Amino acid sequence: MKFIDEAKIQVSAGKGGDGVASFRRERFIPKGGPNGGDGGNGGSIFAIADRNINTLIDYRFARIHRAKNGGNGRGSDCYGKGSEDILLRMPIGTIISDLNSGEIIADLKQHQQKALLAKGGAGGLGNIHFKSSTNRSPRQFTYGEPGQEFDLKLELKVLADVGLLGMPNAGKSTLIRAVSSARPKVADYPFTTLHPNLGMVRVDHNRSFVMADIPGLIEKSAEGAGLGHQFLKHLTRTRLLLHIVDLAPLDNHTDPVHDANTIMMELKKYDELLYQKPRWLVLNKVDMLPNDKEKEVCMEFIRSLGWKDKSFIISALSGKGCKELIYAIMKHLEQENEIKIS
Repeated sequence: MKFIDEAKIQVSAGKGGDGVASFRRERFIPKGGPNGGDGGNGGSIFAIADRNINTLIDYRFARIHRAKNGGNGRGSDCYGKGSEDILLRMPIGTIISDLNSGEIIADLKQHQQKALLAKGGAGGLGNIHFKSSTNRSPRQFTYGEPGQEFDLKLELKVLADVGLLGMPNAGKSTLIRAVSSARPKVADYPFTTLHPNLGMVRVDHNRSFVMADIPGLIEKSAEGAGLGHQFLKHLTRTRLLLHIVDLAPLDNHTDPVHDANTIMMELKKYDELLYQKPRWLVLNKVDMLPNDKEKEVCMEFIRSLGWKDKSFIISALSGKGCKELIYAIMKHLEQENEIKIS
């Protein structure tokens, strides 16, 4: 399935049915009085978060959503039928905003969370509501109200605890395959990841977190180069970033330190808040280094980069260091939760 994370739709709620002016007409019952019923309410349109959906592809091709109008009132105290509401199922993490004003209408963060997008019009009143001691034969009634209409923008930002970032072929997909049940494509050429992948990392029976992998970043990603810039927004909701670095690139002319600095600069250009998020350095593919030079190469890289935060040395392919990494992540997330609670 193609990953679609943006769409534009039009929603039109149903018009309320009209009330009616009617009078009781039966044999032997003179002046029976008013008996015009109310119109039914028009259908409303709601969005509902569904954890079983992970893309907005349905709304890329079905852009117009209209609810039915309410039924008109009739005589003999018959009320018009209210129209059924429409439920639009969307992925968790969808932000719904007004296309014209940019105002955010809803942010779907939890499964089954429901948000009103367009309210149906109220039904009109029949003449039974206008009867009084001074007006025994009212002929007044009201028309149904129109339903709301909006042009909306849908934007999906995946919800994950940990986000992976790095150059193409840094080993992000291999890492998420190694520590979770996600199975993204892995190959020995760049840009094998074409859309975000989510994986549930289970530390033990009752402890887990969600990891997100996005396409690799390259220089000038924030300005539109490559694929990663399209998906940087998916890292804005993460609580921790893992900067994956390839210590043994296939191209001998590649400078891992320069590449790492490039990633950090692209983050800063794209979003200062994203740049300020907690970020750990993960040095990958140490299995490709000679055993006697592994520690020396890693320390030299950290020193050249001027990295002062947490760093980890792993091989996503062999699994070396991955267990220690996910336990450290789990501990960090739990400590963060405790701070929020206190």
